[in-house]
Amino acid sequence: MAERKPIESWLTDMDGVLIHEGVPIPGADAFIKKLRESGRPFLVLTNNSIYTPRDLHARLARMGLDVPVENIWTSALATAKFLDDQRPRGTAYVIGEAGLTTALHDIGYVLTDHDPDYVVLGETRTYSFEAMTKAVRLINAGARFICTNPDETGPSTEGPLPATGAVAALITKATGKEPYFAGKPNPLMMRTGLNAIGAHSESSAMIGDRMDTDVLAGLEAGMETILVLTGLTTPEQIERYPFRPSSVVDSIADLVDRI
Repeated sequence: MAERKPIESWLTDMDGVLIHEGVPIPGADAFIKKLRESGRPFLVLTNNSIYTPRDLHARLARMGLDVPVENIWTSALATAKFLDDQRPRGTAYVIGEAGLTTALHDIGYVLTDHDPDYVVLGETRTYSFEAMTKAVRLINAGARFICTNPDETGPSTEGPLPATGAVAALITKATGKEPYFAGKPNPLMMRTGLNAIGAHSESSAMIGDRMDTDVLAGLEAGMETILVLTGLTTPEQIERYPFRPSSVVDSIADLVDRI
């Protein structure tokens, strides 16, 4: 590996790195505490667009992880930033929860099913056939197709469940139109996040538990990448990818002393 600058800013995924199925991963509290004490810029990222940063702050606080609202970056916020840059104060038909609708309202978007500029698909636990049919018809009528993230499955206590990417594939099959994904592994999410905290990729690190989203996004954004083994990726699976993380550690606890 080429010599990199010292890490001045930290970005970390949430599920599989800091928490797992609603329970903090050992060492996560010490990692966040040391980050806050150090004064270094940091972000906790998630491809899940269901919750607002305020919701996530409260959820993490109940688990003993004190992450300020301004240090949380979601695929919903990345999507809203992208749309605000592309077509300010536009219109959208949205399939998603409060995290996504709030982010779009905050940039001045009007949510409508009447000739919208965009169909925006996010995470929800209540995908309806009626909503998907409406999305298909609007896209066929000319609306542009945007998706918060490409994750095909998500975690639950009962096992994997279909996620945004799987529903996007259904809509693509029905329309022939591929969506633009704003969340990881799109480096756009990383770059807008870095800009939000005034950080630079060459002195930043991305911590994640997935090769196909976290590590790939960090790599393409020019960051140091660290894979933890507390989530979805096993050591054997790493070798199947044509790219590698900068380093692999057992868990977030192994990184506390690097801050």
